[in-house]
Amino acid sequence: MKLMNFQLKAIKDLIESMEDNSIREIILKSPTGSGKTIMLTHFMNEYVKEHAKTLFVWLTPGKGELEVQSKAKMDKYIHNSQTKLLADVMTCGFEENDACFINWEKLTKKGNNALKDSERTNFLEWIDKAIDNGLTFKIIIDESHQNFTEKADAIIQLFKTDKIIRCSATPKVDKKAKLIEIEEEDVIAEGLIKKLLIINENFPQTIQTDNQTWYLLDRAFAKQREIKSIFLSKETDINPLIIVQLPNNSDNLCSSVEDYFATQGINVENETLAIWLSGRHENIDNISDNNAKQVVVIMKQAVATGWDCPRAQILVKLRENMDETFEIQTIGRIRRMPEAKHYNNDVLDCCYLYTFDQKFTEGVKAALNKGALDGKDIFLKNEYRSIKLVKEQRTMITDLRDPRKALASIASYYKQTFNLAGNKAENKTRLETAGFVFSDSINTQTQSGSVATLSALKNNNELNTITIKETVNTHKLGRDRHHCIGIIGREIGVDYSYMQSIVGKLFGDKFTYSNKLLSLSTRELYAFIINNVDLLRRSFREAMATQLSQSVLSPNMVSEKEFFLPRVCKFTYDSANKVQTESIKNVYQGYLLSAEKRSASEKKFEKFCEKCSAVDWIYKNGDKGEEYLSIVYLDNGNHQKLFYPDYIVSVNGEMWIIETKGGFDKAGNSEDIDIFSPKKFEVLKEYLAKHGLKGGFVRFDKSSEELCICTDNYSDDIHSDNWKLLDEVFIIIK
Repeated sequence: MKLMNFQLKAIKDLIESMEDNSIREIILKSPTGSGKTIMLTHFMNEYVKEHAKTLFVWLTPGKGELEVQSKAKMDKYIHNSQTKLLADVMTCGFEENDACFINWEKLTKKGNNALKDSERTNFLEWIDKAIDNGLTFKIIIDESHQNFTEKADAIIQLFKTDKIIRCSATPKVDKKAKLIEIEEEDVIAEGLIKKLLIINENFPQTIQTDNQTWYLLDRAFAKQREIKSIFLSKETDINPLIIVQLPNNSDNLCSSVEDYFATQGINVENETLAIWLSGRHENIDNISDNNAKQVVVIMKQAVATGWDCPRAQILVKLRENMDETFEIQTIGRIRRMPEAKHYNNDVLDCCYLYTFDQKFTEGVKAALNKGALDGKDIFLKNEYRSIKLVKEQRTMITDLRDPRKALASIASYYKQTFNLAGNKAENKTRLETAGFVFSDSINTQTQSGSVATLSALKNNNELNTITIKETVNTHKLGRDRHHCIGIIGREIGVDYSYMQSIVGKLFGDKFTYSNKLLSLSTRELYAFIINNVDLLRRSFREAMATQLSQSVLSPNMVSEKEFFLPRVCKFTYDSANKVQTESIKNVYQGYLLSAEKRSASEKKFEKFCEKCSAVDWIYKNGDKGEEYLSIVYLDNGNHQKLFYPDYIVSVNGEMWIIETKGGFDKAGNSEDIDIFSPKKFEVLKEYLAKHGLKGGFVRFDKSSEELCICTDNYSDDIHSDNWKLLDEVFIIIK
């Protein structure tokens, strides 16, 4: 299974934190739908390969057999993994490289007969025996926010572990612990969860109804039919699911909900209605299948831990007499993408909440921030319907990393940076001069001597440095070499097997490669990798970030199509914003300047256009989807990527295409975090020249507090002549 970029980074961060002796507890904050179990199982697999005499104990809460689900996922994704449940441990104990999945309530909960007293004693004996055999326990606590009690802590203490990883979408964060947080934006960008949660879409300012419950259900069912019809048009067999959540303290609404859906032909008898309430489970089997028959499920609070139903897309949260506390796990149930990808369609790539519960709505907004917004459909003004441009689309779509391109990039970087050529002996000398260590032994350092003060100890001013040389034993150092190659590979997002080949081709004598830099023997290569792991890691990362020459797109790599401004826009905004001013110059009727999601640069640009007399009209382009203007370019791995410029603007009757980026701080330092900005600028420039348009990149300069534009040669130096004041450029060009 191919891991996403944010998952690879999380695994890298976990391993680095595990190797930091100053850290005992690690908190992995991972949004629902981000593949937490997949990340952790790959992490465990990598860690035990690189660290001898180690095993993991994965503790889970609750009655949902989460430990069985987690074990099954590791068995599925990590072939030949050494997994166990509690029963397996009781039979044969703990062994090196084990991944043991245990429900801690089977060990701690009163009245739980999973272990008899004699068996509990036996369990403790297995722990002691493992420790006596030199094994080290590493602990993972899944869903750590749930039911973590004194008894649970007592169990953990038995393992005498030096490392604990706590995992949750909503963890309790200890200041002493290392926090590894996976950003929702990264998960959304990879297509695993929906782009936005839209609240009460297209609700009027004033609602008159005889039945609040039926009003909400009617809206939700209409949305379900709309989503279903779009899936059918795409020939995708997915039946979107509505979750109706009843209040915790009332059974009165269930009959009303059933009565409404009965009028729509949705009922228990034809298996299109599911009930998941205490003491009443109907039509629950196979409900998680993407094409299952159930259209609606009625439940009370968040269902059992670990329940996943990616086709769930609509939540109706009902209330009776009082507001209820928001639970983020409830929203998490409708945020997954059914096929772990976006469909480039705003309706399919969003999820929907319908509720009159103000407190719940406030909780959603507080928890998801800009991931939960008010929404409505706005329509293109008639005078802009004839605007036409050309959009580019990819002909080859792949997200796979190209290790051959990575190899070529690293070789090129080393040759340029260290002035290397074909003479391998001379290359070795040049790399030694740059700080690389060449030896047939593993070199480590320590200090000796005496100090009179703590400051001298801290600064090593009065200590002697001692170098320890260990003869290379390839068998003994196999794990160390694996560990170092794993570190380097994770740094640039390349799988271990590919990274091993890259290092061998560049530096080893056993691999054939036309651009080989060194020709080290196996023992020398082992020492080179282990002694220089930090230098290799840093230089390989720099090689990936170095701007290469612009790759040329062949005609068969680009498909050109006509682009018209979309007739309808799914507009999202922040209703809590104090300013709800309608944009006069926007091409859509009802477009508000409180539009979200918008970056600070985008907000400044939209306000500028609204006030600038030279601007005739403005269109905000989408960031993903076939309905928006896109331009094709190649990344350093020769993969086709799509660039969606932020705006199309008419300035004094001329069409401009504008991309906004992070600005410059008061000292002139760049705040742009997009490493592809130079490439995007060049491809935009080519597109503009090809189609006779104007445009450029716009950034905000905090020193002058002005928007600036670059149109000819891209630069990260705000003081260069490449950057001009935007208002002067727009007003001068007529």
